Amino acid sequence: MLPDTMGLTFLAFCLPFLGALVAPALTRILGHNAAWPLALVPAAIFLHFLGFNAEVARGEIVTGGYAWVPSYNVSFSWLIDGLSLAFLLLISGIGTLIVLYAGGYLKGHPHQGRFFSFILMFMGAMLGLVASDSFLMLFVFWELTSITSFLLIGFDHAREAARRAALQALVVTGGGGLFLLAGLLLLWNVTDVTQLSLLMSFGAEVRASPFYLPLLFLILGGAFTKSAQFPFHFWLPNAMEAPTPVSAYLHSATMVKAGVYLLMRLNPVMGDTPAWETILPAFGGLTLIVGAVLAIRQSDLKLMLAYTTVASLGLLVMLTGFGSQHAVAAAALYLVAHSLFKGALFMVAGLIDHETGTRDITRLGGLRRAMPVTFLAALLASLSMAGLPPFFGFLAKEEIYAALAGGSLRAVAFTAAAVVGNGLMFAVAFAVALKPFLGAPVKTPKHAHEGPALLWIGPVLLAVKGLVIGLFSAAAHALLTSPLASAIAGKPQTVTISAVPHLGLALALSVVTIVFGIAVFLFIDKARAAANRLVEDIGWGPDRGFDQVMTGLVRAAAAITRLVQPGRMEIYMTATFAVIALALLVPPAVYGEWPRLPVWPADMPFHELAVMALAVLGIGAVLTARNRLTAIVALGIQGFCVALLFLLFGAPDLAFTQFMIETLSVVILALVMTRLKLTPRDHRPLREKIPDAVIAIACGLGFSLYLLKVTQGRFDTALTDFFNLYSKTIAHGANVVNVIIVDFRGTDTLGEIAVVMVTGLAILSIIRIRKGRA
Repeated sequence: MLPDTMGLTFLAFCLPFLGALVAPALTRILGHNAAWPLALVPAAIFLHFLGFNAEVARGEIVTGGYAWVPSYNVSFSWLIDGLSLAFLLLISGIGTLIVLYAGGYLKGHPHQGRFFSFILMFMGAMLGLVASDSFLMLFVFWELTSITSFLLIGFDHAREAARRAALQALVVTGGGGLFLLAGLLLLWNVTDVTQLSLLMSFGAEVRASPFYLPLLFLILGGAFTKSAQFPFHFWLPNAMEAPTPVSAYLHSATMVKAGVYLLMRLNPVMGDTPAWETILPAFGGLTLIVGAVLAIRQSDLKLMLAYTTVASLGLLVMLTGFGSQHAVAAAALYLVAHSLFKGALFMVAGLIDHETGTRDITRLGGLRRAMPVTFLAALLASLSMAGLPPFFGFLAKEEIYAALAGGSLRAVAFTAAAVVGNGLMFAVAFAVALKPFLGAPVKTPKHAHEGPALLWIGPVLLAVKGLVIGLFSAAAHALLTSPLASAIAGKPQTVTISAVPHLGLALALSVVTIVFGIAVFLFIDKARAAANRLVEDIGWGPDRGFDQVMTGLVRAAAAITRLVQPGRMEIYMTATFAVIALALLVPPAVYGEWPRLPVWPADMPFHELAVMALAVLGIGAVLTARNRLTAIVALGIQGFCVALLFLLFGAPDLAFTQFMIETLSVVILALVMTRLKLTPRDHRPLREKIPDAVIAIACGLGFSLYLLKVTQGRFDTALTDFFNLYSKTIAHGANVVNVIIVDFRGTDTLGEIAVVMVTGLAILSIIRIRKGRA
């Protein structure tokens, strides 16, 4: 990549975060009209990445970036191929429309500027995720999407339901992120590369590795939680507590597809194995059926669309893992088609709610004259979702059936799942598009009327886009879906399907799907009741299980806290010194690293013996003291003896420090004891004193043995030589010890001085406390 292009690309990744910084101030100045200049941010990003289309269409891969920590091969680098480019264009293109939509939807909201900031931060995180070449940057942006989506889902934080949904999404997707981190680290260990562009050539090594299955489960843990695969699907519908612009953006076109993106990205490396082609289709197919059935059960427009999103994500995962050329093409087609029609339908649902005061489908009807533009957008998007020609959704559905249909039991099972799932989504699509608009007008909480341009521009453009690229599919395949399919497959792929129906098994299955979908739509009230009875008969579900897990976690944390934090200093001190004793004595015992028995020096001077004898007498004084104050004062004898030894061995500065510390310690302990209401003597029985004595002796013995072992080892003179060599030449001081303290360890010395100063202030405070306020 050329330097100027690389700089512009880096700027493109930074732009959303820069826009997030100015959004609140811009909104205070322009109000909801700030949406227009803020929408220029994703629009500029879209145009920049659109410039890579020609290169990517030729099969080229564009990489670039900057070294961050070269010694660890960590960089801020990006990888732009057919897969990442498709996501970059979807994120920035739909993001432009979402920013405009949010301007009209949240008009007058006191925190609209904050919302713009959150949505732009999320956009930046998602752009970074899909373009990251570095493992580390992929993980950082992955977790950043979880954090920013938490802020967006919980935007209406005054409502308990919004707070619960935000926390649930953060726990599930953030927990999955930890699995992803472990998987990426294991990939690094197996391949010794930290970039996705280099990883693509290590597919054989990864698949043959004995760590393949653990690696697969870790990666799936991250992908399944992010893309709401069963049984982690429950967080996505609950996230509909967020404002509709969030639902239309995060939960249809961008964040929930992050897990699908990860699976597609790693398909050339980890695919083509029995485990991959069993686990992904099985969980994807189950998620497809569960999501479609739960969608039929709903009457809330957003929840109906949310559960069909769960079903669509299941379909994408099933296709990604199915293991055929047509399945890869079908996944590429459906990825784009779903983003277009689902983004449009979510915005339609929000528009209906905004202008009528309700999104309950049973309380809506006859809106086609009051909201004609919205009706047009809903109808066009639903036709694509239903998979009818000549919309792009039809191409995707035809390719899906061409990929799945076959004579094996496996093919029949997954084809049946696709037909049932698509048929139920067909019914939901027409329920969303027709039920609120057809029939006799129904009185709504608000007088129904067409929304402002900021609200209908987005859904109309996305719905029309689904029709246009269906009609001009050859150009769309050349520029978008063929490079996308090639990146997923890891080898060149050409998508050729057109909007003209082709006689064959795939078309027959499409007809069966349409007939089944029409039947469900005509009896949707009965289908809703049946689905509701089924869920009630099952009873317990993952959503309730999440609450039970969180409640159990809180109770366990409280119990553990009560156990380890009972509020008694005696227990804390005992536990601390017991652990110290174990740390000092257990390793030498396990590894046989005991020191040699010391030999008493025959020529020890009398004055040194006298100091050591004084220290022993001090220990005896502490042990035999009749009251606490005497014991505290006697405790300082050992410290003063050590200071004397420093003096005898020619270290007056260390001796001075030791004198100061020991004096301060004794004074503080004495003053604290006089201010606390303590009995003069320790009246504990002997059975309570013995454990403390054992721990104390163990700690003393451990430190003694440790010091002996250290002094018996070979003395490394590297530091001594360094300080002797450079004390004069660098610090210009003859006293090496002073130079070390003042120059080489100046910051450390400053910290010690600060400790002494704070201690002195503490002493002063204790002295000045009046007895009546002690």
